[in-house]
Amino acid sequence: MPPPTPLPGPWQVLFAPGWGAPEHTVFPELIDWSHHSDAAIRHYSGKATYRRTFSVPPDLTADPQLRIQLDLGDVRDLAVVRVNDRELATLWLPPFRVDLGNVVQPGENTLEVQIVNVWNNRLVGDAALPAEQRRTFLLAPTVGSDAPCSRPDCSAP
Repeated sequence: MPPPTPLPGPWQVLFAPGWGAPEHTVFPELIDWSHHSDAAIRHYSGKATYRRTFSVPPDLTADPQLRIQLDLGDVRDLAVVRVNDRELATLWLPPFRVDLGNVVQPGENTLEVQIVNVWNNRLVGDAALPAEQRRTFLLAPTVGSDAPCSRPDCSAP
């Protein structure tokens, strides 16, 4: 069996408009956006799409005994995986793996992973902003600007 093959960057990342993050950016490497240096990205909550192409050697698709799997590692909180415009799986529990089966083809393939996280990142970011700049609100002050996002290192600067 061949060793695992990482999919290094760059990754095209698309964020929903109107929620603070840029609509399109490039991540040089695959990272969790709650680790990003830009607070607008770090405090984004909702759906983001990671996209890139990758190449599959012909010998990997020629052997029907070989299974090609995608392992996303640790995902927060939900992932929808598409390869070559075909939806393969919606993953919400570990292990975040999907069999790429007969969807991959020799040569270039397109991978798209939509990630949806919880609202906590946005709530934490908004708590650090003046009221008129916030995109969300809480009826009770249960989330402050020093609260962790969905990851422990995401508190507002």
